[in-house]
Amino acid sequence: MATRADFAGADGATGAAGGRIGRYRWVICGLLFAATAVNYVDRQMIGLLKPLLSKELGWSELDYGNIVFWFQCAYAIGYLTFGKVVDVLGARIGYAVAVAIWTVAHVAHGAVSSVGQFALARFGLGIGESGNFPGGVKAVANWFPQRERALAIGIFNAGSNVGAIVAPLLIYLMLPAVGWRMTFVLSGVLGLAWLLAWLLIFRDQPRDKPQVSAAEAAYIEQDPVDPPVRVSWLTLLSMRETWAFALGKFCIDPIWWFYLFWLPSFLGKQYGLDLTSWKTPTAVIALGAIYLISDFGSIAGGWLSSRMLAAGATPNRARKLTMLICALFVLPVMFVTSVGNLWVSVAIIGVAAAAHQAFSANVYALPSDLFPRFAVGSVIGIGGTIGAVGGMLFSLHAGDVLERLGTYKPLFVLAGAAYFVALTAIHLLSPRLERVRTAL
Repeated sequence: MATRADFAGADGATGAAGGRIGRYRWVICGLLFAATAVNYVDRQMIGLLKPLLSKELGWSELDYGNIVFWFQCAYAIGYLTFGKVVDVLGARIGYAVAVAIWTVAHVAHGAVSSVGQFALARFGLGIGESGNFPGGVKAVANWFPQRERALAIGIFNAGSNVGAIVAPLLIYLMLPAVGWRMTFVLSGVLGLAWLLAWLLIFRDQPRDKPQVSAAEAAYIEQDPVDPPVRVSWLTLLSMRETWAFALGKFCIDPIWWFYLFWLPSFLGKQYGLDLTSWKTPTAVIALGAIYLISDFGSIAGGWLSSRMLAAGATPNRARKLTMLICALFVLPVMFVTSVGNLWVSVAIIGVAAAAHQAFSANVYALPSDLFPRFAVGSVIGIGGTIGAVGGMLFSLHAGDVLERLGTYKPLFVLAGAAYFVALTAIHLLSPRLERVRTAL
């Protein structure tokens, strides 16, 4: 088996297996990027349509909070399930099942009217969309060596920001022409197109693809080989390392969902943007700018820790120092409700969202740092479930705060503090980020 020293050069360097190391693994990363973009187009659409749907269907803030709650409830259930599914079936089939479920549920939004029916459609969407990151991170664990995983995760996670940019553009272009119901239906084509490409291109093992050279396969497989063992959830739940990842997710996931589901309403209330009629592009530009800024953060966070690892830093130093830097960049968002200028607010929220994505890319790298590959999907499933529970609680809290107080300030204060709490929990539970030594 090749070692790390045999691959000290860049992609173009000659590997231990002979020949130049190829780049086909980045095609796979591109597929994961595209899936995440589609995932977030489908996920964010209800937040963008909230002003219109609230007006047309008579939703209160609590009604909307409950609809979001049921999405996150399903996400919690599905995340745990799909973590196990991708460990058992592999990323190719497990991911395909997830995309098929969420695409059908997304299209179904166009046929419902009541709060209960929307909650049911969102529940189905949550079940399917929960498979995105367990499947994606599992694919990264199979297709990338440890030194590149945070970067690969950061790149495919950046698809969430692209999806968040594409969603308002789709609505802006489609809503006046076909109405909100057909907007849900027609945008479902994106999921079907990706599903076909995934099944045609992806394989669980790089060596099963003729396009992968022997040198690239050896480069991918440079880390120590893990034994083919299955592990129970109870065993994983008893480990501090599992909870280091899970509590990190519990703290930060609700903040990202807050941006997705409530940010359009905040901009509308704070700056009078006409998010209901979509007659002017200001709202689209503002939201697009926020998520474009956050795209840079997603890639930069993965790049920074990967760069530190390549320079000889331990995973503990590389991940935690990167997360600390990200947490510091989030802090100004605590004061965004006091800002009187739209574009200053866009800059502050954009930087906070970028820092979130950079922080998140490193949190997602923790399971593959701490656990053997056969347990990665299950650990991610557990952490994602705990993160979704945090999101459920935050959604109910947000609906209650906005209904009673009518201000976003307490919510942005929580958004600013969450990353320091997350990093503290990770450090206390795994002070050195050492791989688990207990037999699994």
